[in-house]
Amino acid sequence: MKNLPRITRSGLTVALVAAATAVSGGHVMAADCHDTPNAGVDWSECTKKNLMLEGSDFEKASLAGTDLSQTSLKNANLASANLEKATLIRAWLEGAKADEARFDKIEAYRVVFQNASAQRASFISAELQRADFTGAQLSGANFEKAELGRATFETAVLTGARFALANLSRADLSGASFEGSIDFDRAFMFLTRIEGLDLSAATGLQQSQIELACGDTSTKLPSGLTMPKNWPCATD
Repeated sequence: MKNLPRITRSGLTVALVAAATAVSGGHVMAADCHDTPNAGVDWSECTKKNLMLEGSDFEKASLAGTDLSQTSLKNANLASANLEKATLIRAWLEGAKADEARFDKIEAYRVVFQNASAQRASFISAELQRADFTGAQLSGANFEKAELGRATFETAVLTGARFALANLSRADLSGASFEGSIDFDRAFMFLTRIEGLDLSAATGLQQSQIELACGDTSTKLPSGLTMPKNWPCATD
């Protein structure tokens, strides 16, 4: 014990900072749940339920794992923000700007995205049952493997959107608009409403999906697919 080196208080502090830096890849950063809303804020894993955050600037913010249940984010700026695994149950994002934001694996039952802009946003494996995307700008959005049961896309713009492997059971796409292709590769389309849609350029559609969906005589299908005899579906 006589030959052990002495560790001063300052030396211990330096060692701890160095260790933290190494763990974080050279950046000593931690979420601060008491920070006010601002661009780039880190609210990761924070609880922010039942708040009025309308018009707040969260551009490039880290909201991963944040609980935003029943919080109003109307007209907020969420451009390029990371909301992966966040909870947005019954949250309001009406008019929000969320272009290129990450909503992967969010839990967002009955979330409202009315008239929001989420172009090129990612919703991979998101839980979006009964979500309201009425009037939303969703060009290039990726809904791969998302749960979209009973979601509505009335008057939404879906140009270049991807629904590969998504659950679109009873979702309403009938009032949506888009140009060119839209990807439905292996999407589950039980009673999905596609009345009036021009799907002639859609990719990934199979006859088995069309047989389950709800279209009408104005629905246009890709070459090789035929209109089922059971169209139109009864109002659900």
